[in-house]
Amino acid sequence: MGVYLQKVTGQYTDHGNSSSRPLGPVTEFIIFGFPSLQRYPMSLFFLFLLIYLFSVTGNGIIFTLVVLDSRLQTPMYFFVSNLSFLDLSYTSVTVPKMLAKFSMNLDTISYAGCFIQMYVFLSLAAAECLLLCVMAYDRYLAICSPLHYSTVMTYRLCLLLSAAAWFGGFMTPVTLLILALRLPFCGPNIILHYYCDHPPLLQLACTDTSFNVAVGSSIGAFILLISFTFIVVSYVKIILAILKIASHDGRKKTFSTCASHFAVVNLFYLPLIFMYVRPKASYASDVDSLVAMLYTVLTPMMNPIIYSLRNKDIKQSFRKKLQFK
Repeated sequence: MGVYLQKVTGQYTDHGNSSSRPLGPVTEFIIFGFPSLQRYPMSLFFLFLLIYLFSVTGNGIIFTLVVLDSRLQTPMYFFVSNLSFLDLSYTSVTVPKMLAKFSMNLDTISYAGCFIQMYVFLSLAAAECLLLCVMAYDRYLAICSPLHYSTVMTYRLCLLLSAAAWFGGFMTPVTLLILALRLPFCGPNIILHYYCDHPPLLQLACTDTSFNVAVGSSIGAFILLISFTFIVVSYVKIILAILKIASHDGRKKTFSTCASHFAVVNLFYLPLIFMYVRPKASYASDVDSLVAMLYTVLTPMMNPIIYSLRNKDIKQSFRKKLQFK
């Protein structure tokens, strides 16, 4: 990384000197970003700006289409609109700060701002896990119990399930936030990541964080592995139901209704499990920053592509709104 100056309570110290002593309570953190790519700030700025604009535009269009088009106001698209709004919020928590750092070198974030960013980010990530779980249940009912689907998956149940996903998501990281706020931070204050996240933040604490790591891994394992297992079980039953369909066209048409969700689950869950289900506070900044990009930046960008290119209803609705003939 080389020599890098860090700011702590108005003072500076050489981060390249591993023997530097704490300077006092930390009042702000420095978002260092990608250590090996610090020489290309404008290239990173334009790259992430394009990705961010595409993500916001794509997810915003899908959310708007579902709200305005009565043909898309079904349980499946209701959950898709929730996912689009969640992805829009999800990427907006981290990317704007990255853009400010790369373009104007605004790399500091206040103590409170860092913890708020961490909490909101973890909450949205947990909410997306639960929402994808709800969407798997919706597809399971639609394919495995088609005759009872309309009577079971009512508008009221859709509201309750989506509300439960959002509420559960924002309640999940409360314990992690409280435990992290109790830790002393006395320097260094450089976060080797492009946003305030739980693992790299724990590495800056001036005390043993093994309990925080254990709690974080346990909560991460519970949310990620339990919800992922539920999704896997749902898809096993879905696949078994599809295999019972006699015609090839019938099997293909039925699976196409859940293929988009299946693709999103793989893009989102696998890197997330790698990041948060860990037995120790190991954090390789370059590798983990790249892995984190998969679910913080690329997945919100890919979701609109997956749901628009593979979905005739959304494409038709989009053409209609633009008055394409």
